[in-house]
Amino acid sequence: MSKTYLVTGATSGIGKALVENLAEDNVIFAGYRSEEKGKELAEISPNIYPFYVDYAKPETVAGAAEYILSKCSKIDTMVNIAGCVVAGPVEKISIDEIRRQFDVNVFGHLEMAQRLVEILENGKIINVSSMASFGVFPFISPYCASKRCLDMFFNSLLVENKRNIKVVSVKPGVIATPLWGKSVQENSKYLDNCSGYEKEMDFVINNARKNEEKGLGVNEVVDVILKADRAKNPKLSYTVGRDAFSASLVAKLPQNLVNNLIKFGLKARMG
Repeated sequence: MSKTYLVTGATSGIGKALVENLAEDNVIFAGYRSEEKGKELAEISPNIYPFYVDYAKPETVAGAAEYILSKCSKIDTMVNIAGCVVAGPVEKISIDEIRRQFDVNVFGHLEMAQRLVEILENGKIINVSSMASFGVFPFISPYCASKRCLDMFFNSLLVENKRNIKVVSVKPGVIATPLWGKSVQENSKYLDNCSGYEKEMDFVINNARKNEEKGLGVNEVVDVILKADRAKNPKLSYTVGRDAFSASLVAKLPQNLVNNLIKFGLKARMG
């Protein structure tokens, strides 16, 4: 049976793989930021309706929602994938950058859901969160906090809403996607020549590049998204990968112990 999906972050990585998987038999509203990438989405299938939205530019959300409302009266599943990573030591990251992190990873998704809530009735919202939402990763604290915040807002929506909207959080571990390379470029002013944190930032950069090549394949996440989408009563949260499952266990330990383990691990990794 054909369904109607909304997928943000649809032009690369997990989002593009999901769109390609669903496009043959379903209608998909697919979010893009680059006009060129939007055209590429349209070429995949006539069932795909690309729309422009850039959560770093909050003013674009209203126009995107209006376009979707003009084209359909029902969204069966909204899959929130669009995201970015703001990295660096807390003492040095500008507040504007932290605000951008939350605009992209939290507020954009939240506003879109609010604007489309009436046509999401009896549907699902699947958020691609992260194992970072367990909050045990240094030097990407804005990312960790934003993913935790995303989970908390949408869990509240699940509890509060009277429209029978089910909400799911998918928490992948390290996935081989372009997000890692983009994050190194976008955070270069904090990662390069970071006085007092040179060794740590070298570690962050090298780790990101390694993750882009050696993480799990995107289809591992797509399979879990589809599993949650097909389930009549999906779980509230799914981890993807052993590292994500391990992070979920570590997060249950006393915070002081977690902090000491992280400090010890950093020292060991950097010699």
